Amino acid sequence: MSDVRHVLVLPDRDAAEEAAQALGDRFGIDEEPRILRDALAGEDDAEDAQWLVVLRDEREALDPGELDAFAGEWEGWREEP
Repeated sequence: MSDVRHVLVLPDRDAAEEAAQALGDRFGIDEEPRILRDALAGEDDAEDAQWLVVLRDEREALDPGELDAFAGEWEGWREEP
């Protein structure tokens, strides 16, 4: 079993929550993704934050290109490891 994780970077909390819910339907993942707020150092304003959706891919079954396109539906992207 591997410890592969994918990180989707999304522009706001609503987009992150919607994407996290849609991942199960689109990709059939079993484990609920984690949602994290990522602000630039010293930035407290939510407007300057990005939201991360982190999902495990132990079987390495998820296609990075498809995940990037999926994140793009919410004006986001998949972060390269």
